Amino acid sequence: MKRCLIVTGGSIDLAFAERFLRGRAYDRIVAADAGLLAVRALGLTPDEAVGDFDSLPGDVLEEYRNDPGICFEIHSPQKDETDTELALLAAERSGCAAADILGALGGRMDHAIGNIQLMYQFYGRGMDVSIYDPRNRLYLVGKRAYFRKKELYGRYISFLPMTESVEGLTLKGFQYPLDHKTICLGTSRCISNELAGEEGYLELERGVLLCVESHD
Repeated sequence: MKRCLIVTGGSIDLAFAERFLRGRAYDRIVAADAGLLAVRALGLTPDEAVGDFDSLPGDVLEEYRNDPGICFEIHSPQKDETDTELALLAAERSGCAAADILGALGGRMDHAIGNIQLMYQFYGRGMDVSIYDPRNRLYLVGKRAYFRKKELYGRYISFLPMTESVEGLTLKGFQYPLDHKTICLGTSRCISNELAGEEGYLELERGVLLCVESHD
């Protein structure tokens, strides 16, 4: 499965990003707009850069545009898609079935919420999308998922409906288990759960959940 790294123009903790990237390999790297600044600071060379580049210094843009190995997709600022959505579309076109996004949560809240909602669009298109920052990993779950304490991003695991309702939700191996429950959009019932032991299991009959693995 081809995996893409997307670096957006949001706020990025570079020290965290350097740690995150150690030992990880990607088939494609896409920079969204000012994400080129973070890419340069991290010593990465993107395969593609997309966006309107309205928040990128002109000299940085020209520096990268002179690199024949980088594919550029430049849009007008008056566009329908955000730069992050354009980056996900670029990853999809390149055949990537999974994408990790850095910089999607820092900065403006409207962009952060929009980026989380973009996960739902691309989940429906068959792409496995995860968003990371120093404290959180966000991804979507449908049908079933397994959790192992040694592999978790943090101590806490929260589940929030991404559809109007999630039906038949079962949680086993958690401190707060559930058995075929229905939870609806707008509830906080499944916030801050934890594994009771080394492993846990989730199953649902209908709907899509946003899973947030986090730590303080």
